[in-house]
Formats: sequence, C-alpha cells, structure tokens
Amino acid sequence: MSDEQYRKIPYATEAIHASIDRGNRYRSLTPPIVQSATFLFDDTAELFALKTGQLERPEYGRYGNPTVSALARQLCALEGPGADDALLFSCGMAAITTTLLALLSAGDHLVYTQQSYRRTLQFCEEILPRFGVQCSEVPAVDASRIIEAIRPGTRVVLLEMPTNPYLYLCDVARVVEAARAVDAQVIIDATFATPYNLRPLELGVDLVIHSATKYLGGHNDVLAGAVIGAWHLVLPIRQLQGITGAILSPASAYLISRGLKTFPLRMQRHNENALRVSRFLESHPKVVRVYYPGLESHPDHELARRLLRGSGGVVSFEVAGDFAAAGRFIDKVRLPLVAPSFGGTESLIEQPALMSYFDSGERARFGISDNLIRMSVGLEDADDIIADLRQALDSYS
Repeated sequence: MSDEQYRKIPYATEAIHASIDRGNRYRSLTPPIVQSATFLFDDTAELFALKTGQLERPEYGRYGNPTVSALARQLCALEGPGADDALLFSCGMAAITTTLLALLSAGDHLVYTQQSYRRTLQFCEEILPRFGVQCSEVPAVDASRIIEAIRPGTRVVLLEMPTNPYLYLCDVARVVEAARAVDAQVIIDATFATPYNLRPLELGVDLVIHSATKYLGGHNDVLAGAVIGAWHLVLPIRQLQGITGAILSPASAYLISRGLKTFPLRMQRHNENALRVSRFLESHPKVVRVYYPGLESHPDHELARRLLRGSGGVVSFEVAGDFAAAGRFIDKVRLPLVAPSFGGTESLIEQPALMSYFDSGERARFGISDNLIRMSVGLEDADDIIADLRQALDSYS
C-alpha cells in the first residue's frame, strides 16, 4: 500500500498523544504507573453509581487499571476506524486463547490455517476439541481454500498475516465476505504486520490480535498481548478475562506505551532495513531462496503491494547446505544475536529447525526446511547488518 493511501493517517501524532490524559490528577505528561490492586470509593453512592453504569472508573486491578487504559487508547488510535476498544493481556498467547474460549462453544466450528504460530496450532488441535469445538485446519494460506472450509456452524475464522516464517498473505476481503454469509467472525493475528503496515479492521475483519511483546513494545523487555475491535465484540472477551485473570500489569503497560511513542519511526526503519537485507540476500550465491513479501520473487508480492504499507522487519531465507551447514552460518554471524522472538531494536537470528521445530516430524508437517534461517532485522545501520551477513555467508562451509 502506498504512502499516498496512508496520507490521512497521523501515525506519529496518534502514537505520541493518544495516551496523554490532560486531566489526570497528577498533571503528569507521561501516564503514571498506577501500581495498585484495589481502588478507593468516596462513599457507597459512588459505588452505586459504578454498579448501575452511571460511572466508569477502576474498581479492582483484574477489571481495569488507569495505566493499562492509557495504553488501550493508544492501540485503538493506531488501529483506526472500528477500533472502539482494546483489551490487554499478560502475553500474546493469553490474548489468543482467551478470545477463542470466549467466542466458541461446544458444537461450534473453527477454521484456522496451518501456517500459524505453533502454540496457536497446539491450542486449536489439542485443547479446543476437549470442549467440543470442531476445528478445521487449512493447509495453505489461500483465500479459496479457507473459504471452502467455511460452513454453516462456523463461528470463527482465525488467520495470521503475514505468516511465520514464510510471510504468506491471503485476500482478506474475500474471506470476510464468505464468513459474513454464515455469521462467522474473522480474527487476524497481525503481529508481524503491526498497525503501521496493515489495518485489518478497515478490510472488514472483526478483531485484531497482537503479541505486543514484539513490534508494539519494540525493545524485547516486556510480554504482552492485545485484542482490538468494536466494543460489543471485545466485551465477551473482557468478561472472560475478568474470570481467568490473564491481565497486563501496570508496569508492563507503561513500557509498551512508552515504546509506542517511537513506533512509527521504528517501523519505518524496520521496513527499510529488511527490504535492503532481503535484496542483498537474494543476490548472494550461497542463499538458495529468500522469503520476504517486499521482493518481487515472493509468491504474494502483488497482494503485499495492495494490502501492506511495508513488509515488516522479518526476513526468512534458506542457505546452501544442510541442517549443520545452517548452524555453521549462524555461528559465523556477529551482529545479529541468536535468540527467539522478533520486533526489537536489536537484530536477532535463529534456525527454526533447531529453535522451534527440533522434531523432524514437525518440520516435515509444517514444511520447515533444515537450512531455513529466520532473521528479525533490527534498527542498526543497514550497511553494518549486510556487511556482517556477507562475511558470514562468504566464510561458512
């Protein structure tokens, strides 16, 4: 998606100002960390007003907190029209599992794709069926195949875009239209895209999920998850969260809120660096294949041009050689750090066959090649990143 199409979206302004509460009692510019489990009432009349819906304010930490609410305002502003409410969780998986448990009952049908985060897959395959939820796994992130799996009784279609680790996309609008026909909700885990590169609610998606641990926090120092959408759609998830208690702490909310103030600047740099790195990798003789939607060689490049503002900071690629050779390449790299996760300021690198899919059967099932490398391109100077990758590629064997 071109910058012209985003001209009216004030990302930098919203990211900075959406959390500011000019009327807070401390007159603080930065939202304070309200580190309290319980909140006081002046008298029983104030409590009565809260219980009868005449007053909205915190009561107990499991049901709300001012610092967390400030972060929710920022996220709604970044997601744009249709984002009336944001619900924060202790991690991304808490957001996904609580959402699915809140929206699905015994006998309901769920459609999800195989190219999803492996813990999401485990929840859909192993946990939900215990509660009588019928789950259909679609092997490819392809709109036609996803639509084929939707049927009467389908209540949720769960997508991840772009996918991990091959960064595939699908035509979301077609899926939304098919889901509407059977009164199903479409949910997208847009962690890889972020609201800077993709705003799913504008495509008709009902709910957006993020692991705020990644780009939203942006500094590899906090775990968090978020569900964002219309107020009435978020409400049942909020009610279940009040029971299960997978809430975000005020201190964690503060860290993410602070990180969001530089979010547009960071994402612009992530997009630029990753595109440069992916083009370099594609030109190197020891790189067999590069997976990055910003490249013309990616199978979903045209879809990426239509849907995305930028292709994000993760680049996956296959190096020449086998499992051991891929490990030797990683050991030659000096600037990117060997670690899981992505979205922070530092470049990180990993071998999925070792880090996440060590079981060879799992690798075969999910199409994870032994020589696949996933790199989270950070905010370092792109020339430095490329120089380090070049020396590692030139020297490993």
